Amino acid sequence: MNRRLATRASVLLLALASGGCALTLDATHLGVPVSLASSAQQPDSGTPFSVTKHSIYFLVGLVPVSQPNLEDLLAGQLGTGARIANLRIKVRSRWSDLLVTGLTLGLVVPRSVTFEGVVAGK
Repeated sequence: MNRRLATRASVLLLALASGGCALTLDATHLGVPVSLASSAQQPDSGTPFSVTKHSIYFLVGLVPVSQPNLEDLLAGQLGTGARIANLRIKVRSRWSDLLVTGLTLGLVVPRSVTFEGVVAGK
């Protein structure tokens, strides 16, 4: 009986851990056109931007506490009649993020999220 309970608990923990530190971003409800890539023959020109925000998770990344809001971030970059082209999103752990994770023994897990792209006119 105890072996069966341990097997079920380990499967449940593995399923929870596989979804840890997941950042879901949805550009369908932004209200402005956003593209991840442009045509190779006609690259988009405009003003490039790069913004870094931080997301924070608890319990080895299982519980999201704070995540960057894509709507607010892109709204600060756009003007009237503009669109976002070549949007790249990089999620990484900087040395300071790893230091915080190590010092808290995995209780707090910060991640650095960098949004890069080009603000192009219509």
